[in-house]
Amino acid sequence: MRQYIKFSDSNLLALLKQGDIVAFEELYERYWSKLYSAGYKRLGNREAAEEIVQDIFTSLWIKRSSLVVNSSFENYLYSSVKYMVFASFQKESNRKTYENYVAHVHKDIDNSTVEAIDWNELTRNVGTEVEKLPEKCRKVYELSRKEFRSNKEIAFSLGISEKTVENHLTRALRTLRVNLKQVGTLLLSSLLSFF
Repeated sequence: MRQYIKFSDSNLLALLKQGDIVAFEELYERYWSKLYSAGYKRLGNREAAEEIVQDIFTSLWIKRSSLVVNSSFENYLYSSVKYMVFASFQKESNRKTYENYVAHVHKDIDNSTVEAIDWNELTRNVGTEVEKLPEKCRKVYELSRKEFRSNKEIAFSLGISEKTVENHLTRALRTLRVNLKQVGTLLLSSLLSFF
């Protein structure tokens, strides 16, 4: 068996591109704790830092055959951590915006039984229509509207271009608007912007 621990990052990357799992494991062992520390330092949350590092290595394995690293591999990984931390902050910001919106809507809406039933029915109808979307389109829509991920983050996690993400979102929203046109336009627009 080869002595992978003695290999340079560039040698390991070359082997990784060929699907060598041992090379991947060596890179994982070499950088996991460093990346975790960098993520934790910025986030202050152990679970979030672990998730970011796992996502980076998962993406690295998935994209191994098409991976292009223009700087040192270590710089590439640290840049990935910075990007994922930024995306995490953006996701949290979107979540808070949504929560504020929902709190505002609930203040302004009369909490009558009829309105609650209408809201629940509308939400259920949107969910039903989302399930009918093509798989990739649905996945992009759910990552955007339910997990509040940015187009860039979705593209990164699914291994597709941002333009493809935009196309899927446009298609999903158009389909939902057409299929749910009997619902009030204003309420539907508000709902679709968050779901």
